Amino acid sequence: MSDVYKSEPQSASSTCLAEPDPIHIGEVDDDERPDWIGSTAFILVHLACFAVFFVGFSWTALAALAVTYFSRMFGITGGFHRYFSHRTFKTSRVFQFLLGWLGTSAAQQGPLWWAAHHRHHHRFSDTEHDIHSPVHRGFLWSHIGWVMCKKYEKTNVNAIPDFAKYPELRFLNDYHWIPPLVLALACFFTGMALEYLAPSLGTNRWQILVWGFFVSTTILYHATFCINSLAHVLGSRRFNTSDHSRNNFWLALATMGEGWHNNHHRYANSERQGFYWWEIDMSHYILKMLSWMGLVWDLKTPPKRIYEEAEANRRQQSA
Repeated sequence: MSDVYKSEPQSASSTCLAEPDPIHIGEVDDDERPDWIGSTAFILVHLACFAVFFVGFSWTALAALAVTYFSRMFGITGGFHRYFSHRTFKTSRVFQFLLGWLGTSAAQQGPLWWAAHHRHHHRFSDTEHDIHSPVHRGFLWSHIGWVMCKKYEKTNVNAIPDFAKYPELRFLNDYHWIPPLVLALACFFTGMALEYLAPSLGTNRWQILVWGFFVSTTILYHATFCINSLAHVLGSRRFNTSDHSRNNFWLALATMGEGWHNNHHRYANSERQGFYWWEIDMSHYILKMLSWMGLVWDLKTPPKRIYEEAEANRRQQSA
């Protein structure tokens, strides 16, 4: 496995949980300023959320939001992150494509773009070379600024040659607008069907489109972005990693397990990011069930030495 996305080794004897260097805010280059024209679709998705005041609310619309949010969050966490970025489990080529499609429907670019940038993040986490570090560039940049500039709009295929070799994934990456569009149309026509077949539900095509696609997508954006920003600022540190990664229970709930970020940065090769039974990790539970069905296999877990290091750190903190 390439060192582009491997965890940096940490000594089990290094149990002093010292904070990394103080935060410094870097300068903004011209190609790092917001590209308002290029970000038009991104901005319009946010603005479309105000349509909730015109289409109204129904429990059916809220259910549509929940379904499209959590299914696509799994596409990001289980697909883009744990599979394409870190290869923490194995699957078939067909299911690989399905994971790629589901993640791409979240409107966060394609699997190659997403994973290539994430591998870069792990290689340079919270250093001046990190693309979205709140440590060096500030909270707003790490949360949304880097997404809206031109500098990082291209895919570095050299960072992800293991998946760039598949033409179907290159297609998804090049035409990443197709899955979100398909989902938006599916929401619209589902709402239309419910409007005529089940009028007692009190919903319609525009309501399901707005809640099931636009509101869901916007919440999904910022829940994902919070891992880049808040998960390096707020929370606890079980491991003495060289970055500012934190474990955050509330982010773990919102992102189906991604909030156990300090765990992840300590041992990124693990499929499960909640290292203990009490650390809720919905993406892990789903992947475990998929492994029972034979759709995924070889789920990687933290080795014994990682748990020994965690225990040594806990004892030092409580001493």
